[in-house]
Amino acid sequence: MKLPVRFFMVLCLLSLAALPAQEKSEPQSDAQPTPPVAAKPSTDSSKSETSPTASPQEKPKQEQPKFYQPEGPDPNEIIAHEHSVTDMLDVVPFTSKIFHNTRMLRVFLPGNYFSPHNRLRKYPVLYLQDGQNVFDKATSTTGKEWEADETLDHLVSEFKIPPMFIIGIDNAGEQSTSEYLTDPDPQNPQFKQANPPPLEGTKYADFLIKEVMPFLEKRYRIAIGPTNTTLGGSQYGAVVSLQTALNHPGVFGKLLLESPALWVGDDKLLTEVEKAKVLPQKIYLGVGTAETGDAIKDGARVKSVTDLEKILRSKGMGPTRLKVVVDQGAPEGEWAWGKRLPDALLFLYGDTAPKFGKK
Repeated sequence: MKLPVRFFMVLCLLSLAALPAQEKSEPQSDAQPTPPVAAKPSTDSSKSETSPTASPQEKPKQEQPKFYQPEGPDPNEIIAHEHSVTDMLDVVPFTSKIFHNTRMLRVFLPGNYFSPHNRLRKYPVLYLQDGQNVFDKATSTTGKEWEADETLDHLVSEFKIPPMFIIGIDNAGEQSTSEYLTDPDPQNPQFKQANPPPLEGTKYADFLIKEVMPFLEKRYRIAIGPTNTTLGGSQYGAVVSLQTALNHPGVFGKLLLESPALWVGDDKLLTEVEKAKVLPQKIYLGVGTAETGDAIKDGARVKSVTDLEKILRSKGMGPTRLKVVVDQGAPEGEWAWGKRLPDALLFLYGDTAPKFGKK
């Protein structure tokens, strides 16, 4: 009997010795919730498949700036240099049945145009010829622009003029001379060639009044009527603007004319102004004294503008209706016209500022 008792006691001791080992091993198993916690980020298959050696290589990429660029010119600055137009410009293709061609209409929208508060509001409009050159250097045929969008934004933000549309109507490129003029220009070499450009300027008024304006008035909230409608341009664009306003009285209440080629047709346009019975309510005229670099030609250009001023004054257009700026030393071109644009807009629209408040 002694042997079984001893054998039983040995078994008991062995079992007691095993209990502490189990108690110690259990906390170790309980102390390992960390593997599942550590495994949670690896639920993304792309991360779980990545080897441990790849994570140190990914860290430097994550620490770099989100829009990191290598050394060199900032691409954003390059784009800004190429395109100088602000963000409220609609460029709309338009096909004319009169001229049988397609061009762009560049519509600069009034500030807060899409605000629900303004959803029923209509705005005055300024139509400018040679629309490629009005807003953006990238589209300009000369590489320079009027900066009409920046000027308008500034004057409106200062409560000096009301919010409004400025719409640039692209010219027809090589055909622009034909579309703008009704008479030949003796100073233009094109008219000394064997096949001078055809003169289709008589069609331009119908193109503008019967095609372009109705198209835009249906598409945008443009206020209609002469009080709200201004027409303008430079050089030949100024000629066709003045001629259109004279031949269609009561459509355009204001004119903005820069460096007008009034000598076209041997001063025929001056004669038409003298005969006119109805004139726009306001006209702004601008010209530089150094537009060609030739003193004789520059003097003749300035004289043609001052001659037009004398005719308009004689027909009752006083200082509140007519402003003439002879810009000393100013060259011809978009830079000069853009420099005078704030003055022109203030004269044409400044008297409407009190209607919406002053800053």
